[in-house]
Amino acid sequence: MTDKVTSTVREATSLTDAEAKQLSEEVQRSRVRAFRAHLTAYGFLAPAAFLVILFFLIPVAIVFYLSMTNLASSNFTSNFADMEFIGFRNFRTLFNDQFAQKIFFNTVFYVLVTLSLFNVGLALVVSLLTTHIPRNAGFFFRALWILPRITSPVVYILIWKRLMAEAPFGIINQFNDAVGTTTYNYAAESPWVFVILVNGFIGVSFGMIIFTSAIESIPRDLLNASLVDGSSALQRIRYVILPLIRWPLLFVVTYQTLSLLTSFEEILLLTDGGPGLYRTEVWALTAYHRALSNYFGNAQWGYGSAFAIVLVIIGVVMATIYMRVFRFGELVSEPKVEVL
Repeated sequence: MTDKVTSTVREATSLTDAEAKQLSEEVQRSRVRAFRAHLTAYGFLAPAAFLVILFFLIPVAIVFYLSMTNLASSNFTSNFADMEFIGFRNFRTLFNDQFAQKIFFNTVFYVLVTLSLFNVGLALVVSLLTTHIPRNAGFFFRALWILPRITSPVVYILIWKRLMAEAPFGIINQFNDAVGTTTYNYAAESPWVFVILVNGFIGVSFGMIIFTSAIESIPRDLLNASLVDGSSALQRIRYVILPLIRWPLLFVVTYQTLSLLTSFEEILLLTDGGPGLYRTEVWALTAYHRALSNYFGNAQWGYGSAFAIVLVIIGVVMATIYMRVFRFGELVSEPKVEVL
C-alpha cells in the first residue's frame, strides 16, 4: 500500500524517490491519526447510539412489522412467525377511515396552538421576564411554572376537573354563581380550551429552563454594548438575544413538537377524546385506543401500530423541516475566521 502511494505521489509531483516516500509515510501517519481520532469519537457516541437503537430503532421496526399484520386480541400470538401478514391493508383501512381526517386536523390544531402559545411562546416570554428581574425573584417565578410538570398527572388532572366541573361543584362555576353570572358546562362547551391550557402549563417549564440558560449564557458585553448604542428592550430582544439563542429555539421547537405529537396522557385523563365523537381525539390517543383500549373490547394491535407508524413518519418530516428552517447546517458548521 505504501509503495502504491509513493508511486502515485511521485507521478503527481516532481519529487525524488526519497522525498516521495517520506511524503507518503506522512500521509499514512495522518490517516492513522485521523482514524484514531474518529475511533475515539465513535467510542464516546457508542453508548448513546446503543440506547437509540435499543429503545427507538428496534421498537419502530417491531411496530412497523406489527402494522403489516392483523394481530388482535382475538388471534393473539407472541410468535412473530405465526402472525398473519396482510401487507398494507391496515394503512388502507386507516386512510379510508371516515374519522381519520377529523383526528388528523384535531392533532394539527392541538400541536400548533399549544406549541405557539405555551411551549415556545409563553416559555420565551417567561424566560425573558425572569432574566430581567432580580435573580432570586426570577428563580421563584420559574419554580412556580415547574410545579405543573412535577405534579403527578392524575392529581394535576383532578385539579383541573374540579375547576371546570358543572355547578355547583366546579370552582369556576362557583365563582360565576357568586358574582351572578351564568354557569357553564365547560367540559362540553369548551373542551379544547382546557385541553390546551392543561398541556400548555406543563409544556412551558421545559422551554423556560432551556431559554433561561441560553439567555444567561449570552456575554454581558454584548448586552451592554447594545445599551450603549441606545437600543430599547424590544430591540435588544430582536437583534441580540433571539439571534444568539437560535440553537435552543431549534431544539425546543423540534422536541416540543414531537412531544405534543406523541403525548396523550393528559387528554386521556381529562376528556378521553370526547365529549361526543372524537371531539378532542388526537392521533396518538387514537393509536392507543385502537391498540389497547378500543370501545368494542377487541384490541387491534396491528391496526393501532399503523397509526403509530404514520405518527413516526410525521415526526421525522417535521424534524427535517425544522432543521431546514433553522439552517441546522450553519449551526453545526465549523466557525470561519474572517480574513481582513
